[in-house]
Amino acid sequence: MDAKYPRLRQAFREQLADSLRKPLPRLTRRRVFGRVRFPGKATAVVGMRRAGKTTFLHQLRQDGIEQGVPRQQLPYISFEDERLADLDAADLDLLVSEYGRAFPDADDAAPVVWHFDEIQVVPGWERFVRRLLDTECTEVIVTGSSAALLSREVATALRGRGWRVLIHPFSFDEALRHQGRALPDDATVLTGRERTRLERALLDWLGTGGFPEAQGLDAPSRHQLLRDYVDVAMLRDVIERHDVRNVTSLRWLVRHLLGNAGGMFSIEKFHAALKSQGIPIAKDTLHHFLGYLEDCFLVRIVWMESASERQRMVNPRKAYPVDPGLIPVFDRTGRANLGHALETAVLLELERRGCEVTYVRTPEGNEVDFLARDAAGATELLQVCADLSDPATATRECRALAAAGKLFPRARRRLLTLTQDGLPTEPPAGVEMHGACEWLLEGAR
Repeated sequence: MDAKYPRLRQAFREQLADSLRKPLPRLTRRRVFGRVRFPGKATAVVGMRRAGKTTFLHQLRQDGIEQGVPRQQLPYISFEDERLADLDAADLDLLVSEYGRAFPDADDAAPVVWHFDEIQVVPGWERFVRRLLDTECTEVIVTGSSAALLSREVATALRGRGWRVLIHPFSFDEALRHQGRALPDDATVLTGRERTRLERALLDWLGTGGFPEAQGLDAPSRHQLLRDYVDVAMLRDVIERHDVRNVTSLRWLVRHLLGNAGGMFSIEKFHAALKSQGIPIAKDTLHHFLGYLEDCFLVRIVWMESASERQRMVNPRKAYPVDPGLIPVFDRTGRANLGHALETAVLLELERRGCEVTYVRTPEGNEVDFLARDAAGATELLQVCADLSDPATATRECRALAAAGKLFPRARRRLLTLTQDGLPTEPPAGVEMHGACEWLLEGAR
């Protein structure tokens, strides 16, 4: 017998015992639109590092316990345990056999729901998971850092047996719950005092962001923490994973994208800027870098809406950080950038709701921030503006929505603003106006 087997068996035995006896961590519940589990498929929980994927696993286990599932049917295994460092797929059979030893009285008729954290560190893990799925009364939920369990790879690795669940950093309502604040029963019906409190909380959240560990930190500590997150994502999920050699160009690109949230981004223009600084790099390499950063969820990319793929490719994209709290860390202008932070928050909320998102540019040159399509095919045009107190600004934004509405006549048209101060008392026909608090809290309860 391989000398490592006794060590692996002992590690699995102790983790299974912890699954049964160790208290579940205190957690802030995460809100996920749509179903989390799908019969016959492995749930793959994906997202940016430190966004809360592991905690979400324990939330699912807690839900099972509350529904009466015996805890022994909900094993949790972390593959970041250093004793499991040299595992390969063939060794994972030891885990199944140790489970049988540890829980000989387990109900064979009840499903065993395996919760695997960071399983992607095991070469060939997908073959093991597919085999478990073929076993009667077995379900599998996996999480992984974006280093090797990316959204686009789940389907390939599991050959159609994967069901993706996206976890971003805390949304506005999740941050409120994390702070112990009660959510309103109906955000569309608020007293003036309640609205003022919510709008103040929204301002705080836009500056702090939603990474769980960043909540409650002073600004210098929070900024250092978020810089560390970005550095680790670049190192582990881009440089090491893709063997990137031109690290200087990558760092320039990351600083530019995170410091210019919502800005138009052109590979050609950025390539010219690097060239002017004496930094050699091929345009194709920059395209690859942009894809890597989106894959690891550090950056979210929004393309222009067009039926022509060529039109999509030749027009600039809009780039956003995965969390509004990253904006003040990387923006060197010193501006408050509330408009960019709010736009980022709206995009991330649309992604949480499972929408496909593009931006719209009309033939007249008007631009609408987002065209969102939900899973049922319904469309919305959303224009985001932090301050509508200037009548000229309100007129311009409504004019853009009206122009885009002619292109997408079935789309719901919404104008979102940071506060309700300055909203026109009589909005243009067909345009709905909302304070951002109201919109962000839709369906939060």
